[in-house]
Amino acid sequence: MAFSDDEAASFSEVTLAKTKKKQDPVFLVVVDDSEEMHQALQFACGRADAVGGKVALLYCIAPSEFEYFAGVGELMRAEAREAAEEKMSIHAEYVQQLTNSTPILYVREGDIRDELLSLISEETDISLLVLGADTNSETAGPLISFMVTRGASSCRVPITVVPGNLTDEQIDALF
Repeated sequence: MAFSDDEAASFSEVTLAKTKKKQDPVFLVVVDDSEEMHQALQFACGRADAVGGKVALLYCIAPSEFEYFAGVGELMRAEAREAAEEKMSIHAEYVQQLTNSTPILYVREGDIRDELLSLISEETDISLLVLGADTNSETAGPLISFMVTRGASSCRVPITVVPGNLTDEQIDALF
């Protein structure tokens, strides 16, 4: 069977598109002080390791409420940034141990919901948002509640919610 020149060109384009290497998936975890953040991080690391992906960490600094004096506001902002970097370095080291890969780090200032959706919109490499669910309260947590209601319509990636009561062994067994 012979192909016309147009059919051959079309076939070549489809074959080329299928053989192009997909970009490695990036699994985004929001770093905060919650206990369940650990489960989200453990899951993201296991998933990234299993599929050859990367882990990205987002830490959001709440906007300074003390803007009365510019110097005080700047000092508070600098201290918050330093604390964020310390926290991120601890989690980055953990990711490095589990995945043998340096995570992608994002530190932003503003409302976590807005900054999270903005980051996901801007960074097209991000392929999955991984959140840890609070299992000790009536709700899964304010960020999850937002993301599965209003935020989901603005989020271009799937959202995985990891129960905060899972052990590392239970999470690792998933991969």
